[in-house]
Amino acid sequence: MIKIDLYNMNGDRNGEIELAESVFGIEPNLDVLHRAIVMQLANKRQGTHKTKDRSEVRGGGRKPYRQKGTGRARHGSSRSPIWVGGGVTFGPVPRSYRTKLPKKMRRLAMRSALSACVQGEKLKVLDDLRFDEVKTKNMVNVLNKLNLTSSVLLILPEKDKTVELSARNIPGVTVEYVNTINVYDLMKNNNVLMTEGSVRKLEEVHA
Repeated sequence: MIKIDLYNMNGDRNGEIELAESVFGIEPNLDVLHRAIVMQLANKRQGTHKTKDRSEVRGGGRKPYRQKGTGRARHGSSRSPIWVGGGVTFGPVPRSYRTKLPKKMRRLAMRSALSACVQGEKLKVLDDLRFDEVKTKNMVNVLNKLNLTSSVLLILPEKDKTVELSARNIPGVTVEYVNTINVYDLMKNNNVLMTEGSVRKLEEVHA
């Protein structure tokens, strides 16, 4: 088992927490991590890009000038791709960029990302995180006491509107839940903050 420090909301060390090696202690598979991130970013693309080819551009039905005797090149349409205002050759058309990874690779990518967070010492665990009211200042105080000053991914075990709304307006803070986290967010953010409940749920899901 892996042990890391456990903190309370005041930033004080509150003992240690054991992490399952099968989830937080494997050797990160960089190839699978890369594949998962490429898949996620590709699946976000809308694929609605479009240009007009020469058959779709307005005009160009009449030959611009006579075939011979002008001293210029021979042209049959002003909508030719080599003319200004003409169609685009081999331009982008609407398409889907969606790709898939096998389930085992997706699970390995998640375990690799979580293990990389532990090895990179960017994971911090709170014993609990609860607020009595929605107040951004409360969340800011918790982050400051934990010395989390750059981008933070906050992972909660279940829906908590009070915490979510308290963190929503803080620049650089992203709130996710155990069932919505992804590899890209884990790797992109400089800090990952979880509650003890989040850790246990992740261990159940990805063990």
